[in-house]
Amino acid sequence: MQVAYEKLPELSGQEIGVSSWVLLDQAKVNQFADATGDHQWIHVDVERAKRELPTGGTIVHGYFTLSLIPQFMFELLQITGVSQMINYGANKVRFTNMVPTGARVRGRLKVLSVERKGNASTMNYEMRIEIESQERPACVAEVIMMAFSA
Repeated sequence: MQVAYEKLPELSGQEIGVSSWVLLDQAKVNQFADATGDHQWIHVDVERAKRELPTGGTIVHGYFTLSLIPQFMFELLQITGVSQMINYGANKVRFTNMVPTGARVRGRLKVLSVERKGNASTMNYEMRIEIESQERPACVAEVIMMAFSA
């Protein structure tokens, strides 16, 4: 969806939509482990995870899942008439389900509120990260973004 900066407040309370599916394979999980230094066996030791985890394999890092929010956000909502946008923070983040490595996930975006202050708008939104073929989402996050008018 494309929306002009001036119309941003009209999105308050609306579900915007769902993103494309993204495959989270072992190669991506290993790259995330290398980038963050988080090499817990539950993420990178395929053989041990097959034996010891209820998923029958490794699981994706929660923070890897969380890091997909900007990708999903920019796919689902393009704001025109802005000079810049920044991530401001998060009010609440919950990891509600394990993501088995090799699963596909997608983001579901809902704008909770938009508040304008001078030349900036603060948008609070919920990103629900869904796992293909599972009812319970991987992550539900209430995120804050600031957009500055051009």
